[in-house]
Amino acid sequence: MKKITTLLFSAIYVLLFAGCSTSLKVEPTPLTIAPTDVQVAAAAMVNMNASQLSALINKPLFRMKPDEVGRYIAYLQIAEPNLRARIAHLGRKNIGQPYDIYLLGEFPYETIDDQPLFNLEKSDCVVFAEHTYAMALSQSWQEFFWMLQRIRYRDGVIGVTTRNHYTEADWNPQNQWLVSDITAALAGERTQRYPLTVDRTKFFKSRYNLNHSVPIETVTETFVPKTAIANVASQLQEGDFVNVISSGQNGGFWASHVGIVVIGKNGERNLLHSAEPMVREESFDAFIQRATDR
Repeated sequence: MKKITTLLFSAIYVLLFAGCSTSLKVEPTPLTIAPTDVQVAAAAMVNMNASQLSALINKPLFRMKPDEVGRYIAYLQIAEPNLRARIAHLGRKNIGQPYDIYLLGEFPYETIDDQPLFNLEKSDCVVFAEHTYAMALSQSWQEFFWMLQRIRYRDGVIGVTTRNHYTEADWNPQNQWLVSDITAALAGERTQRYPLTVDRTKFFKSRYNLNHSVPIETVTETFVPKTAIANVASQLQEGDFVNVISSGQNGGFWASHVGIVVIGKNGERNLLHSAEPMVREESFDAFIQRATDR
């Protein structure tokens, strides 16, 4: 595996009242892109001709087969050497991908959750982020599949009990080789904090009827209130990982949604994420307004 431990993506935890589901209707933009001479030359280095490259450039990722994904990410490693730019490119190439929650499991490695280990056709917010990062870090289908499991499971060990179920207590700390929390560094005194108690034993029993004893854990997280987002958004970099923090009826907070930062044509920071009905890119202001309206 390539050395990536010193290239950390930032995590900013923002207080927004939204989950993965919304009613916004977004239609994918048809692609009619002709490959440049530079792109054709890059494709030739992975034994892909201009016609094959043109077909893949104009095909959304969620309509590709595994072998096409493998060829495309191999080409992209050469055509776009900047990792953050690859993340943005691959994420945008999935705009329009249909949303579906709870669509992945451990089949055929394990049958407790018999959903498959990957699904290119659909995503939820976490699956979208995991696939985007794993593809950007890889140069073959085999490497992508391995990287996906490394991101999704504790130490890359496939199993329902090793899956990173909780964003704050599992996903973020288990992926410290990939992400680094810069919330406090960005927002300073504007940040707020909340405790989250994680009872995995109860979770495994209620969700999977599985008797698996794990000590109860309490984590304390820092987040940026939505009123302070405008003050820190310009400091975010393309490819940064965003946790959206929601408030429940009982007053507790939790990470209910995730997305990836991309930079728009005029330098504005946008949120690229998977939410019902499909993957879309929108400004932070638009996302916050729509979440507030809900």
